[in-house]
Amino acid sequence: MHIEIPYVPRPLQAKLHKDLDNHRFAVLNCHRRFGKTILIILHLMKKALTNDKKNPRYYLIGPTFVSIKRVCWDYLKQYASCIPGTTFNETELRCDFATGARIQLLSSEDPDKIRGIYADGVCVDECSQMNPILWNEIIRPALSDRKGFCYFISTPAGMSNIFYDLYQHAQSDPTWLAYTAKASDTGIIDQEELDAAKAQMGDAKYKQEFECDWIANIEGSVYGSIIKSLEEKKQITRIAYDPALMVHTAWDLGVSDSTSIIFYQQLGNQILVIDYYENNREGLPHYVQVVKDKDYVYGEHFAPHDIEVTEFSTGKTRREVAYQLGIRFKILPKINLEDGIHSLKMVLPKCWFDGDNTKPLIDALRHHHRKYNEKMKMFSNKPVKDWSSHAADAARYMALSITDLPRQKATAQSLAVNDYRIHGE
Repeated sequence: MHIEIPYVPRPLQAKLHKDLDNHRFAVLNCHRRFGKTILIILHLMKKALTNDKKNPRYYLIGPTFVSIKRVCWDYLKQYASCIPGTTFNETELRCDFATGARIQLLSSEDPDKIRGIYADGVCVDECSQMNPILWNEIIRPALSDRKGFCYFISTPAGMSNIFYDLYQHAQSDPTWLAYTAKASDTGIIDQEELDAAKAQMGDAKYKQEFECDWIANIEGSVYGSIIKSLEEKKQITRIAYDPALMVHTAWDLGVSDSTSIIFYQQLGNQILVIDYYENNREGLPHYVQVVKDKDYVYGEHFAPHDIEVTEFSTGKTRREVAYQLGIRFKILPKINLEDGIHSLKMVLPKCWFDGDNTKPLIDALRHHHRKYNEKMKMFSNKPVKDWSSHAADAARYMALSITDLPRQKATAQSLAVNDYRIHGE
């Protein structure tokens, strides 16, 4: 039987259909009016009608029952009604095909209500509004017995949501598809309309909704544009530890707050940031043990000048304590904050980050920002002191340490050379 569905995908959509066919998991960061709703509905229909398993089940999940019905239900009925024998259940928002396959629209308002389903495929619309429990505890187990697929679709809504987390994972996992479609790139909406939208929405909201910008709502971001560029160049990915290269560490040591440690290797001009650790209210022995427990061959350990300050409780500097614990720190020069920020901006484009192991560091660098002074109509000189500060400081120290390291091109020496001695012997 020949069935013709009145759907002609745009070239970008046609390519995306092929990409989805080749990936079990996908995170789609698409601008408003890209046509992602129709694309996903037709993709689900194709999968449902070509699945030869018994009673295939597909689900399109939205933030609320009202929104998923308003946005998707009429489209599903419009296209599925072309298939002979198709029936619709208005109460359950369910489309049943004569083959036994089913597509149903669900709400994520109460995740427990959809616990226990099995699924051949799931699409989560407006994923940035989704409860993380829905993926980890409900959808992922539901896909297991049929090895079903799952696609996450949304526009960005900052970094404090599961859509951002999933996108970061997709970038570092080659088996996942991470896809971004900006309005300025697709050409789907003409420039005159985009300019009008920007004038009404404001720059930040426009960048979020039409340019798929994760940091549009963070004014004064210090490193955000560089991190965005690294993402676009695929420099946030999965990086394997190379035992032929020494691992160096850069530390920001807190006293009563967080301590951050960056683990990186240098290969020619490339900086491979392979790991990151941060904790708070722990003593120096804890962090030394963390470093020792990792199966790395170490080169230099770098710390800022304040590691030389004597602690009243012990009468020793933290550098002396670290030495007794087996870590010999190399002290970085004291420079002003702006020079340190400039150094990091010069180094970051040369960096490659492991998207999974360094995610907290990437998030912090994206978030680190200066506060805007409404009265003076300018941003402050110093970045805001918040949760991102320690990671950003450690990254500055890493940048300062780069000039002190020899560029490795082949097998590294087996022992780090360090002539520092506490007692001068």
